[in-house]
Amino acid sequence: MATTPAVPAALTAPAGRESFGHPRGLYFLAFTETWERFSFYGMRALLVLYMVQELLVPGRIDTVAGMAGYRSALEAMFGPMSMQQLATQTFGFYAGLVYLTPLIGGLLADRWLGARKTVLIGIALMTAGHAAMAFDQSFLLALLLLILGSGCLKGNIAAQVGHLYPPSDESRRSNGFAIFSTGINLGAVAGPLMCGLVAAVWGWHAGFGLAGVMMLIAAIVYLAGLGDFADDAPTSAQDHVAPLTGPEMHMLAMIVLVLALCTIPFVAYDQGSNAGMIWLDRKVDLSTPFGLVPAAWFNSIDPLASILSVPVLIWMWKRREARGVSADDITRIALGALLFVLSNVALAWADWAWPQGGIPVIFPILGFVLTGVGFIAAWPTMLALVSRRAPKKVNAFMMAAVYLTAFASGIGGGLYSRFYETLPGWQFWLGNGLFPLAGMFLLLVLRPWLRRRMDALEAQIAFEAQDERRADQAP
Repeated sequence: MATTPAVPAALTAPAGRESFGHPRGLYFLAFTETWERFSFYGMRALLVLYMVQELLVPGRIDTVAGMAGYRSALEAMFGPMSMQQLATQTFGFYAGLVYLTPLIGGLLADRWLGARKTVLIGIALMTAGHAAMAFDQSFLLALLLLILGSGCLKGNIAAQVGHLYPPSDESRRSNGFAIFSTGINLGAVAGPLMCGLVAAVWGWHAGFGLAGVMMLIAAIVYLAGLGDFADDAPTSAQDHVAPLTGPEMHMLAMIVLVLALCTIPFVAYDQGSNAGMIWLDRKVDLSTPFGLVPAAWFNSIDPLASILSVPVLIWMWKRREARGVSADDITRIALGALLFVLSNVALAWADWAWPQGGIPVIFPILGFVLTGVGFIAAWPTMLALVSRRAPKKVNAFMMAAVYLTAFASGIGGGLYSRFYETLPGWQFWLGNGLFPLAGMFLLLVLRPWLRRRMDALEAQIAFEAQDERRADQAP
């Protein structure tokens, strides 16, 4: 009798628990991410300016435990670094590594702990990391704790969202991930605003402390929703002994190819929080009748634009589908890349027109709005695509693998940020816009073939699974 690999229990959601057309667990997961993202983006909005203006200045940098060895390691790879280059490269590595460690978190959840325990470990580590940011000496330790905590949390919460929906429900799953991303963006709006304000009034460390408090709230919300999440027992040992079938391996290869293509546009995305913060602080007119606006506040524009554009995008996709025009995942991702291109063009034009500074605030606002809409068009769609297409035996792991695109793009953006000191600003932003332009072109050219191939593999995998079930039930 054939042995059928057990379907992970994590793919079975509680029945009959829905609100507003979606499983109730979606809203607990979304609000957990709201407060976690408040802390993450609040801290991130302060990070580069904190390093450039205070932490890495002569006399202060020597108080950071391990900084001498860390800087020596970076300069051994990239050559001598100015203070500004050290800051932007550090941000690039941090922004990238928080999206590499979810692979480890996905393995922990899939094989040993399950998603719930792994997420709670992640919340604890990130809370400790935010607490460590309150002291100069523990700055590098704080970044390490935040990187490890993010690894336990990010991919597993996203995987839990996907497990709330039947595999065939592509449209509702995509919309569910859009709602989930709205929760993320609510926190991403509030975090830079509140942490930026607190840092401006009471100092950098008070801003970082507020971020830590929000992680505790995230833990409370997550615990309150445990009864509405899918059963997340780790998959059985049999699942890990049985190899993936040929079609499943081919599907994984197709997913990896799509994610590689998606990485290219996102190289440009993090630059707004990296070198873009220095550009804002030095070249944009931030004065108002009430005083100077903190540069960190501009990090709230991107997620706010994401939130406000969700209903418009959902309406647009439904209109296209009603007319019989495909609104498939790859088309949505390509739209996001196009908006990234337009954002960089706006920033480049502003820098070209006002090379000495005093850039009107409308231009960075426009740039951040375009990246925000582009993000919500592309990122949740990538998560939904992998949630649907990835084989069940490695579903949580592959959801974590989506974050490898952000790892690669974060590292790439950090490397590109080194040119900020050597290029005119308008050339820097135009060069940044070439990444999403190339990604959009490749996605649209390969879209028909990618779609046909993945549909065929999905049908083949479903047929083989049905065949195995029949064989397992045979006397």
